[in-house]
Amino acid sequence: MEKKDTIRIKILPVMFGFFIMGFVDIIGIAINYVKQDFIFLNDTLANMLAMSCFFWFLVLSIPTGMLMNKIGRKRTVLLSFVLQVIAFCIPIISYDFIMVMIAFAVVGIGNTLLQVALNPLVTDVVQKGKLTGTLTLGQFVKAVCSFLGPIITSWASGMAFGWKLIFPVYAVTSLIALVWLWLTPIEESKKGETVSFRMTFKLFNDTYIVAFFIGILVLVGVDVGMNTTFPKLLMERCGLELNEAGLGNSVYFFARTLGALGGGIFLLKYSETKFFTFSVLLAAIGLVGMLMTGNLWAMLACVVIFGLGYANLFAIIFSLSLKRVSDRANEVSALLIMGVSGGALLPPLLGVVSDKFGTQMAALLVIAIVWLYMVWLIGKVKGINSK
Repeated sequence: MEKKDTIRIKILPVMFGFFIMGFVDIIGIAINYVKQDFIFLNDTLANMLAMSCFFWFLVLSIPTGMLMNKIGRKRTVLLSFVLQVIAFCIPIISYDFIMVMIAFAVVGIGNTLLQVALNPLVTDVVQKGKLTGTLTLGQFVKAVCSFLGPIITSWASGMAFGWKLIFPVYAVTSLIALVWLWLTPIEESKKGETVSFRMTFKLFNDTYIVAFFIGILVLVGVDVGMNTTFPKLLMERCGLELNEAGLGNSVYFFARTLGALGGGIFLLKYSETKFFTFSVLLAAIGLVGMLMTGNLWAMLACVVIFGLGYANLFAIIFSLSLKRVSDRANEVSALLIMGVSGGALLPPLLGVVSDKFGTQMAALLVIAIVWLYMVWLIGKVKGINSK
């Protein structure tokens, strides 16, 4: 009983780290509010905010793995919390487009450190057999944060400080996470071989790791693209105001929250392969449905279907990768988190496409086409489990 209590004490601040990780998802609705605040912005320029945030996952993931090897996983996570506090204080001090770009760049840097270090840190507080379920639970906690973000933003938009009230709220919450984890003793596993660019990229010799890396690129790109596009789609096709359309993202994240919660249960009964296949195809149905309807309730129902399908895919891919190369967890984590840079690649393209064709349906069609990669990945996931 004492051992279980000790594990519970250690896992709680780590799970709260997943909540802080969800702060990055506010960028989807933030882009829409920033575009509204600065009238010189079009979709192409506004969506560059996503690039300023997610670009850092590409350039800093491996250096973060190297840093993590030197100072440890817990200290790397603590450093990420410090950066998050700083980032959310910037727009409070000065609010203009450049400062918002800088703020989200620092958010991206902090979130890069967090995502690279937090998943391996989970392996230090749970048994290997419970890794997939714990990572799925972590995605559930992250989804709760993502769900609450648009609701708080919509509520804050009617206050004196406006939607920007989200920044001090997130800064204080990040500070709480910093102190909580700092006061929690965690014994980390012994360091393995030193993380390096050469050894990390050597993982690309494994075709499964390559496929999973691209899968992360697609997943995050589609997720950020959906966060950015869906409110504008509701405004365009259903005539909603931004504070109302922004709640569409909360519907999406609520579906992901339910999906992540249910995923932890279903993964105890069904294989990762079957659940992955079901999830990818369910999400595809949701995307096709959104392309075919302009009715508000039908579109909300379709984004729920998509969210339920999407909810557990990141955790499954991450878990399969860590299990495949379990002796190089730091490198695997660093490499896969590089894939989060997909959030910097797809949204600018969606902005260009929507500006060119004058409709958000063009952007949604691009998202659906990109999702075909996940359908192809089903075969790869089946292959890894058949060996």
